[in-house]
Amino acid sequence: MKIFGKNVEKKYSIPAIVIICLIIIRLILPYIVLRYANNKLASLHGYYGHVDDVGLSIYRGAYQINGMYLNKVDSISKKQTEFFKVDGIDLSLEWNALFHGKIVGKLYFDSPTLIFTKDKTEIGSVKKDTSDFRTVLKDFMPLKVNKFEVVDGSIHYVDGTTTPKVDIFLTDAYILAENLTNVVNKEQLLPSTVIAHANVYDGTLDLNMKLDGLNKTPTFDLNADLKNTNLVKLNDFLRAYGNFDVDRGNFGLYTEFAAKDNKYIGYVKPIIRDLKVLGPKDKKDDILHLAWEAIVGGVGVIFKNQNKNQLATKVPIQGTFKNTEANIPETIWEVLSNAFIQALVPNIDNEININSVDKVPEKKQTLLQKIFSPKKKDDAKKDSTKK
Repeated sequence: MKIFGKNVEKKYSIPAIVIICLIIIRLILPYIVLRYANNKLASLHGYYGHVDDVGLSIYRGAYQINGMYLNKVDSISKKQTEFFKVDGIDLSLEWNALFHGKIVGKLYFDSPTLIFTKDKTEIGSVKKDTSDFRTVLKDFMPLKVNKFEVVDGSIHYVDGTTTPKVDIFLTDAYILAENLTNVVNKEQLLPSTVIAHANVYDGTLDLNMKLDGLNKTPTFDLNADLKNTNLVKLNDFLRAYGNFDVDRGNFGLYTEFAAKDNKYIGYVKPIIRDLKVLGPKDKKDDILHLAWEAIVGGVGVIFKNQNKNQLATKVPIQGTFKNTEANIPETIWEVLSNAFIQALVPNIDNEININSVDKVPEKKQTLLQKIFSPKKKDDAKKDSTKK
């Protein structure tokens, strides 16, 4: 074909072929990625996974994994236990990081569910498989992850060995972690941030954390609080592990932790309000069960601050990541202090930060420690000379 004496067919044939090839690649690439992903998940040692569909967004350097699950496989019975499932994952290039000279990625999880099951997919057992998981993650996301976001997530802990069966969970979880590879704020000690929020049985969980994700040793500053959790909705858990239930009560927990140079310091402060163990529903219980619940309720009354109608304590914890040290006598003293002297304020104390790790206070003996701790030889000699 000629127009004004020029060969138009030759001029446009090469670009047309290139465009057709790109279209073909775009059409078949999702199927190639999908097959690759399913082969990887099926060959993961001790687990079996599957992906329903894969989508590509070439214009923004991203692809989507839709309808994915990963189950734990029993090595003997080959029975599968649910571990992880998600409606969708978006893996993409983080364009903002390019302005800081870094090529990194970001992950977005839509409605993920993580299920820990006793004796099958407990946190400790899953931890052993981290090398396999990391290999799969690198295959799926070759870039270093600088940002990840979780929307509408949930976490379960299931124990089918108890009566009743335990299935406790948090829902509506939102998690946002940013600057994990320290693209910006390079001069800061804790340049990365993690925030999280979730609903827990009519209550709320909030977490704020600053950290140095590139440090070889854990380096972070964290505070979190759990407020207004309805204990009645945890009765299956209480029956299974404590052999009692409650008629009324709200649970809260406040904590701060900081870590640096392989050391950490912090506290955990649980608070129970308006606790009532025995109620109308317990009339049909046998006499031994009623007696046990009466004892539990009595202990709650003894250690309850009467003015604020709450049972609370504060457990200071400090040490290294090779050794955890919870001061039991000090914990007992805190219980008695709250019960008979003062009520613990139900909020974070804002007394722990990253600088606290270097300023671990000198251990002072509480009244209970002075009474019950064994005497040193020098002290015993002094006592004998006095006599």
